[in-house]
Amino acid sequence: MGKLTADMKRVVLEQKLGFVATVSPDGTANLSPKGTTTVWDDDHLLFADIRSPNTVRNLKRNPSVEVNVVDVFSRRGYRFKGRGVVFENGSAFEEGVRILDEAGFTISPERIRSIVRIRVEQASELLSPAYDTGGQEAELRERWTSYYTGLRPPHLAPATQAGRRPTSARA
Repeated sequence: MGKLTADMKRVVLEQKLGFVATVSPDGTANLSPKGTTTVWDDDHLLFADIRSPNTVRNLKRNPSVEVNVVDVFSRRGYRFKGRGVVFENGSAFEEGVRILDEAGFTISPERIRSIVRIRVEQASELLSPAYDTGGQEAELRERWTSYYTGLRPPHLAPATQAGRRPTSARA
């Protein structure tokens, strides 16, 4: 059995957006969103390097990486720590492109500079403090769906009561 549980895979496959942290040459953190985050297999995640020069440069120097994937509506997700490897060509590159295609990403292969495969060494749940005080997932989903819907411009947002947008939401 691999490091990635069925629920971890579900969240990654549904969300597609991972926040990837690497270590810069000066020792500071580099955090970058990757909209092509997906599952490679039971022990690996991947993302496509489309415009990630700092992330790739950092991984080539120091392969330590952390990826956070969170469902913003349920306020829960996962933290994955491990090691990243950059593939600029060859069979691993081609396999990564195939996996992205099968996962529904519509990226022209010519735009992909490299594939980054991350071996997950540790995985843990990320959970909003709202759950500490008895928050329930259904309630949080409803609250945050309403909040994000309210952020949309009026011509794109569904009608709300008296035309008002939600004004507050708690973590």
